[in-house]
Amino acid sequence: MSKSLSRSLSRRTALKVAGTGLLGVGAGVALSESLAAADVPASQRFDLSQPSYERFRGVSLHETHHAMQGMAYDNVNRRLYIAQIQNGSDGDDLCVNQLSISGGLTGHMHVSNAGHGVSIGVEPVGTASYIWMECDSDQHSDAGRGTALARFKFVNGGTPSSVKKFLTGSKTISCATDPVNKRLLVRRSESGGMHYSLFSLADAAAGKFSSPLAHFAQPTLGNGSVTFQGYTFLDNYLYTLDGTGHEDPADINSYVTATDMNTGKVVQRSFTAAGKTLFYREPEGMMVYRTVNDNPRLCFGFASRPSMTSSTRYASVYYKNVLI
Repeated sequence: MSKSLSRSLSRRTALKVAGTGLLGVGAGVALSESLAAADVPASQRFDLSQPSYERFRGVSLHETHHAMQGMAYDNVNRRLYIAQIQNGSDGDDLCVNQLSISGGLTGHMHVSNAGHGVSIGVEPVGTASYIWMECDSDQHSDAGRGTALARFKFVNGGTPSSVKKFLTGSKTISCATDPVNKRLLVRRSESGGMHYSLFSLADAAAGKFSSPLAHFAQPTLGNGSVTFQGYTFLDNYLYTLDGTGHEDPADINSYVTATDMNTGKVVQRSFTAAGKTLFYREPEGMMVYRTVNDNPRLCFGFASRPSMTSSTRYASVYYKNVLI
């Protein structure tokens, strides 16, 4: 990061947008590339080589013509949220679906000019669920990506209001939440590459981004030219999903990868054939949730369709549950 950019980013700014109640906190934080992650205690991790199980399959979301993207689960209020592009959008207007963990659609919100929705987070506040996601897309197209993070209350059938915006001026920013440790992980482009920064959720909601618990560059995945499709995290491990859609089941190329956030190094990478019979199966989105018996699940999604000529899209979610 250049000295001039570092100075410009180190100034926290608050921006009040007339009529919208938007609070912006500038991209703001000069983060050290060598920052140690001593504040992230070591833990068990999911064994990615173990079998995957179906959570639900072939669900129609509110926007029937677009694939699922990022997802997150409110473990307090037991609600699943899945992002997708709105029908008829230029590509950066998103819909946030609310579902039960079994895939029953229970609500939705529309969020305009948001980005791509590759990953989202959720924060339970009493009986309410607050969504964390990218906003202020850099272009009105499918290539649009967020330039800030937004936090807003989910209101079925509504649009965001009393929105708080953070890390404004970022490039290709998204986030995920750890429902167990109440943390927020931010992924964004810095110095020409993707980096992750970890914060307590309480600090993030208060606009405090100057002291991340961890900060590291995204490690090389596979041969370095993979299609990134989502991420989540639990304790000190980052989990990522990559791969592409395929008409022929023999062409499955989806992988899940675990990275230790204390070192920034990959510790396991495994091929997954979960949902292999889905037609035109494309990996999309990850999350962690805990069952009612308090057992963690590493979930990852797949979009599919009934045929190559159909505009209809379906959502399916699978999970892994073995810790090592």
